[in-house]
Amino acid sequence: MNIKDNWLKLADGNQMPQEGFGLYKVDGQETMTNTIRDAYKAGYRLFDTAQLYGNEAAVGTAFKNLQIPRDQLFLTTKVAEDNQGYDQTIKSVQESLKKLQTDYVDLLLVHWPIERSFFETWRALEELKRAGLAKSIGVSNYQMIHLQYLATKADEMPVVDQIELHPLLTQKPLLKFNHDHRIITQAWSPLGRGAVLGEPVLKEIGTAHGKSPAQVILRWHLQNGVSFIPKSVHTARIQQNADIYDFALSPDEMHQIDALNNYQRTGREPELTYEYDHQY
Repeated sequence: MNIKDNWLKLADGNQMPQEGFGLYKVDGQETMTNTIRDAYKAGYRLFDTAQLYGNEAAVGTAFKNLQIPRDQLFLTTKVAEDNQGYDQTIKSVQESLKKLQTDYVDLLLVHWPIERSFFETWRALEELKRAGLAKSIGVSNYQMIHLQYLATKADEMPVVDQIELHPLLTQKPLLKFNHDHRIITQAWSPLGRGAVLGEPVLKEIGTAHGKSPAQVILRWHLQNGVSFIPKSVHTARIQQNADIYDFALSPDEMHQIDALNNYQRTGREPELTYEYDHQY
């Protein structure tokens, strides 16, 4: 197994790379092009952006400049809170596709759950999928209660739920719920924005395998069966994050990493975002 041939099957029949590349805070055309070039060379095929990141146009230009065939890419974008609602979602996604210079995205997500247009936004995603503008549809930052609520009116359920997930926030009940309902969990901030890298147990496990703490965490995600999207603009780290397929963590090592959970978020609390209709 390696990063290029390691794909997960989605509930709608499509497939998605288990390990992808996050483009959050990758800014500037030169940086974007160089970063995507390095990631593609390292084997990444899933690239994750969002309307909120403000870099969709740079992503599209990078793909064009690098002449990467569209069928070699799995492209994700997300609908921002300000663009939610039925009509606005459709309009904003059409604009995203122009910026990305593509006819479709492989995965379209609702970026955060908000009360103001909870069902209308999802109805728009279902329509965009029927129209072929998105191959698969999902959500981001939805907790169990949001998914249960969505199920009361949705024609089809999300195939992916992208959430903050790392050893300090393991979200085990949500992972089980998603697994039981054939929803792939995808980890954003899989390294906890660096907050977890100094944990002694990760250094010890890494030393035993000749790997870095970051590689140990990404291998933990891999063996948990979740998708994950690390990010970096540094060539060596991009390559290092892809180099996790030549070792395995023991059940005891997996348990030691699980035990680091202390419910620590680095991002927003989804329920408050839902209530305030934006990232308060």
